[in-house]
Amino acid sequence: MSLTTYCPADGTRIAAGSLTWRCPTCHGPLDLDHSPTPGPLKSLTGRTSSMWRYAECLPLPRPDCTLGEGRTPLVPLTDEVDAKLDFLNPTLSFKDRGAVMLAALAVRLGPERVIADSSGNAGTAVAAYCARARLACTVYVPESTSEKKLEQIRAHGARLEVVPGDREATARAARAAADEDGVFYASHVYNPYFLHGTKTYVHEIWEDLGGRLPEVLVLPVGNGTLLLGAALAVAELHHAGLIDRRPALHAVQSAAVAPLARAWQAGSDEIVVDDAPAPTAAEGIAIPNPPRARQILRAVRDSGGAFHTVTESQIRHAQLDLASRGLYVESTSAVCWAATREGGALGGRSTVVPLCGAGLKSGLAPDPGNV
Repeated sequence: MSLTTYCPADGTRIAAGSLTWRCPTCHGPLDLDHSPTPGPLKSLTGRTSSMWRYAECLPLPRPDCTLGEGRTPLVPLTDEVDAKLDFLNPTLSFKDRGAVMLAALAVRLGPERVIADSSGNAGTAVAAYCARARLACTVYVPESTSEKKLEQIRAHGARLEVVPGDREATARAARAAADEDGVFYASHVYNPYFLHGTKTYVHEIWEDLGGRLPEVLVLPVGNGTLLLGAALAVAELHHAGLIDRRPALHAVQSAAVAPLARAWQAGSDEIVVDDAPAPTAAEGIAIPNPPRARQILRAVRDSGGAFHTVTESQIRHAQLDLASRGLYVESTSAVCWAATREGGALGGRSTVVPLCGAGLKSGLAPDPGNV
């Protein structure tokens, strides 16, 4: 049915087919016992134009609930920097890559209901794919979630639970519900199948660049699902001998909510949780206590990359700059361009930045000078 999951912290293994969503010993997130070997470029000729063209790398076969996710284009921003337009996925964010995996797994496990928690985009994606799969779904969101995202979740037929407080309060409410009988917790953080969906982002870059990867991948980090998926794909391609050099992973956080960047700067493997983080327009990465913090820090360190923070003013200016180039993305999606556009430590190297969510989901970031 499904592959075995295990706890990377203490090695506890979970039997295939279980609804268990976290390690029963340490309560940490799970990884998947799955080490695929991708095929060479020529093996992709004639395959379906979606992320399912990388079938040998995915832990589940192509499901009936697919919406054609993946195969988003690369467009140049400068001579050195390309943007991957992942906001062109079906629900207008990169989260579709992981959500389709969770919905496909839920269909196999046959729960009574599916729940998810999100600042908006993951919840929207899970709601859409559950609708496609005819699965009952409840999405927990913080009260600050943009109205357009709430509207989209409702339109897909999911039940909304708006939680007073921040993203962390929302996660706690969802995790309490996840322990009830018959519930499949479609967590984009705890469930490793999600990461094996997001890794197709890098497989596509590798294919579109003719069998190579750029020197630098710049990635937004809140819970780290895109970065950790990227690290999985890079490892698969390198192990298969399909790339001879691994790109540096550069992670970007909003300066307002930057627990990982602070830990990085301190040379620590442990984050210090801010119980009252400042507000930020980058709601999608405003995560004060990411459960996979150690894995994220290790992935960046092992790649030779680094962490960067951007201010609210830089986020707004980057969003407007992208819009002036014809690319209207949400403010969270602008953080990587904000960290990259002025060069600095990233200058002079081939780079790909993701544009993860469409601007119609949340509108323009507010002008910090007028707030």
